[in-house]
Parts: sequence; C-alpha cells; structure tokens
Amino acid sequence: MSLAALTALAALFAVVTGVNDGGALLATGLKIPSIRPVTGVLMMMTAVALVPMVTHRVATTFATSLTAVGGPAGQVVMSVAVLSALVVVMVLSNRGRPTSLTLAIVGALTGAGLGWGVPVSLRTVLFVLAVALAAPFVGALLAVPARRALSLLGHTRLLRRWHRVGFTLQCLAYAANDGQKMLAVFMLAQGFSGAPLPTCVAMAGMFGAGAVYGLPRAGRTLSREIIASRPLHGVTAELSSGTAVLGCAALGAPVSMTQTIAGALIGAGLTESAGRVRWHAALKIVLAWMLTLPVSGLLAAAVALVVRGVVA
Repeated sequence: MSLAALTALAALFAVVTGVNDGGALLATGLKIPSIRPVTGVLMMMTAVALVPMVTHRVATTFATSLTAVGGPAGQVVMSVAVLSALVVVMVLSNRGRPTSLTLAIVGALTGAGLGWGVPVSLRTVLFVLAVALAAPFVGALLAVPARRALSLLGHTRLLRRWHRVGFTLQCLAYAANDGQKMLAVFMLAQGFSGAPLPTCVAMAGMFGAGAVYGLPRAGRTLSREIIASRPLHGVTAELSSGTAVLGCAALGAPVSMTQTIAGALIGAGLTESAGRVRWHAALKIVLAWMLTLPVSGLLAAAVALVVRGVVA
C-alpha cells in the first residue's frame, strides 16, 4: 500500500476512535455542568496530542510487541487489522451493541499476524487479554471506596471540583493508554518509532471531530442505559476508571477505557443497591465485548490469508 493510502487509513481510524471512545469519556459527567462538552472535547484533544510526548509505551505494545513484523509486511498486517477491527465495531454498533475498539484491534492484529504467517507473541497477547479482563473489575472495586468518600462531601460545589479532577485524570489516562492505539497505527503507516508532535496534533484533531459526532449515542449508552446515573456516580466512575487505566499504562498494557468506565459505573451503582444497575443493558455490552476479539481475529486472519495468496 502507498504511504498516502496508509495515512488515510490511519486518519479514518482516528476519527472512528473519537466516535467510539470520545462520547464515552464525556458521558459520565454530562449531568454535571462544571465542564461543558466543548471544553471536555478540547481537554481530551490536548491530552491525546501531548501525553505521547511523555510516554508512548502502550503504542509500542500495539505496534511491535503483538506481532514481530516490520517494514512493508508490517504495514500490510496493520492495514488488514485496522480494516477488520473497523468492520466489526461498525457492524456491532449499528446493531445497538457498542463495543471496545481496543479489543477489536488487539484481536485483529493477532489474527492478521497469524494469517500472514509472521510470529505472534502469544505471551504478550495473553498478558494484554488478562489485563483487559481485569480492568473493568478493578474499576468496579475502586468505585466502592471512591463512592463512599465522595458521598461524605455532601456539597454540590465540592462535587463539581472533584468532577474537574476526575475528568482531567480520565483524559490523561486515556491518552497514556487506550488512545495510543491511534498512535500505533500512525507509527506503522508512516514508518516512525516515536511520537512526532505534528502527527499527534493532527491525530488529536481527527479524534476530536469523531468525538463531537459520536457524543450523543455513546453518551446515552453509558450515562443512561447501564445505570440510572446521578452526578455522584459520574464523578466516582471518572476517578476510578482514570486510576485503573493509568495503572495499566504503567505496565504497558492496552485496556479499554470504555470497559473500565462501565465497570466503575456498575460498582458505583452497587454501593447503593443491585437494583440500580440495569443488568439487561450491561449484559448486552458484555456479550458484544466477548464477540469482538474472536470475530475480529478470525476476520483479519481470513483477509490476511487472501491478501497473502494474491501477492505471493
């Protein structure tokens, strides 16, 4: 594939990531007026652009650790993986099953590598899967003490301040972890190993455009369907998910911020009563997560086999 085509594919991936992830990041605080949606989008964009200047460890895991291939072959593998992941996520989203783009790209990278006949680090894949599985539960567990501590405040103004802290933490965590799947695609598309500021700024702009477009749908799923969310639940989820995802970033393990937020919202609801959680909606999301990785992997493996046969 040409450099222009690969860059266009990376740009499309950044926009779809914004659609899929941006609204979820904003959703938890929609009922708290201390941060306007436009301000929230700008904060996310700033974090996505600047945090990779400090660390791009998770992007390196995506780009080099899952499959041991580089050069033109690596570009083909990444292209097949990105297209397969986008197809799976779009199909599930259109069927009302919002899912994790991170799980999709991990599964697709693994499948594309196997289909192309290149070494795949099963140890890394298993490590990533184990951390991804644990992240929502960690978010839920952290939500319990966070919810109890915040309930002691009992003051709307203080809650708004903690919302600013929580949302900032969430933006930084996303940019250090989940959001770096975008950088990994650009790294392989353009053949660099770092995080050039112009590329990160352009990537952040595309992400922001997608976030604005996807806010109504993604925001409704997390802030209304999983639990009957109140401001206290939103702030709890921000603090808990941000802490959990930053911890995973320190390990270099990519995890889904959306999954972790959902787990934290459920944990916040359970501190009051199990009846506050809308289990039917939560189950639909979990089933979509369970389908995403294997389906993405199988699709990418099949496509890679076909492409390999054509170019061989």
